[in-house]
Amino acid sequence: MSSDLGSKVVIVNFKAYAEVDGVKAVDLAKACEKVAAETGAKIVACPPMVELSAVAGAVSIPVLSQNIDPKKPGSATGWITPSMVKACGCAGTLINHAEHKVAPEVVGQCIEMAHELGLVTVVCANTVEDAKVLAAYAPEYIAVEPPELIGGDVSVTSADPAIVKNTVEQVKAVNPNIRVLCGAGVKNGKDVEAAIALGAEGVLLASGVVKAKDPYAVLKDLVSGL
Repeated sequence: MSSDLGSKVVIVNFKAYAEVDGVKAVDLAKACEKVAAETGAKIVACPPMVELSAVAGAVSIPVLSQNIDPKKPGSATGWITPSMVKACGCAGTLINHAEHKVAPEVVGQCIEMAHELGLVTVVCANTVEDAKVLAAYAPEYIAVEPPELIGGDVSVTSADPAIVKNTVEQVKAVNPNIRVLCGAGVKNGKDVEAAIALGAEGVLLASGVVKAKDPYAVLKDLVSGL
């Protein structure tokens, strides 16, 4: 297994919002880097796929791909190979986000290929049961994100705190080395603090930072909950 990103980590998924088109992705990554440097917090940027090299080359914080496909270099037009991601300077990748779901066996293939290259894997799960199944493939992280709360104004820590606590318990029962992250609706330091209190070792979030008028201020507030 590759080395992980540590505990109490904040992963910012830029998704494909207009706010991070082109050079704006680098701008947001630099805001993440600045807050990390000022606070000592572990912040990870997850920019749009087409900006991976630009972002990874512009900041010192870890950068993740939003996806990989279980394809080797060669005849794989339009697919994202793990080796491409590695060559871009990424530390790892998301796999199986609610907006880019794949079958469990594909998740397993992606994890295996990523680990061969030393890439950290952050696997997303919609439910406790999904997380338990995916834990068998031994990613470094599993992020539980009920899809109905993604992009909303209510954090999973408020709407359904049991899903976070139960995911931690079920995942650790399968593999105690996997770190569990909390996602969906996380917007502020109190949400982060609640996630940590429920047993999560960090958060995965997107719109709360990416679409904010002042991402730097939002990030400062978020890491205050670690």
